[in-house]
Amino acid sequence: MSAPAIETRDLHMIYGAGRTEVRALDGVDLTIDAGEMVAIMGPSGSGKSTLLHIVGALESPTSGTIAVAGVHYEGLDDKELTALRRDHIGFVFQFFNLLPSLTAEENVTLPAVIARRREPAIRERARELLERVRLSDRVDHLPAELSGGQQQRVSIARALLLSPELVLADEPTGNLDSRSSREVLDVLRELNREEGHTIVMVTHDAAAAATADRVIFLRDGKLAGEVEGGSPRRAAEYLASLQSEAEHEPVPG
Repeated sequence: MSAPAIETRDLHMIYGAGRTEVRALDGVDLTIDAGEMVAIMGPSGSGKSTLLHIVGALESPTSGTIAVAGVHYEGLDDKELTALRRDHIGFVFQFFNLLPSLTAEENVTLPAVIARRREPAIRERARELLERVRLSDRVDHLPAELSGGQQQRVSIARALLLSPELVLADEPTGNLDSRSSREVLDVLRELNREEGHTIVMVTHDAAAAATADRVIFLRDGKLAGEVEGGSPRRAAEYLASLQSEAEHEPVPG
């Protein structure tokens, strides 16, 4: 039996100390199986992005354990964590993070350049991915010549260049109009179903979350429940209930 794509146990992330202490994550136990597409939602400050950053080895937790594709993070040095991110994880960000002076194809090949891989197959892979995300006619275009949705699809192709098992998407539709959002979500869903990439997406958008297999909710750094994907209304209602509870809680002290 293969290892889960993501497994965390008693994960804590604490910023500050004393009166300024903030528990961004407070004992998170989470398992996401290989090949799943999972959305993470929660009120602002619930720990969504912190969890994504820790899973992506961009931050180290205060305590607890985490493994991606069976690789445990504890004890890994900076060089080993960099290799883990490079070999196992692809990132899709809200603001695209494309280099303005590079074409779509050149932006897609950046992970290979950083990894010092320049074999001819890399360029072929980049062009295949751009075709996969429906941009085969835009390979030589600069980011400024692309729409927001097209730029995000370039960033998805870039995330997949080195064939990572896991793709982490942080608000991938946050800067897009509804039509572009649907195009990006359709691409992510297709890649998940047809190529088997595990995808974890942080989002405030119930319609985006509903494209996932399941939606996991965080509140105050803790897991607060989950619902099956497929229903924007169900996801929105659950999120609204968490926000309402937070608003009506008594203020400590």
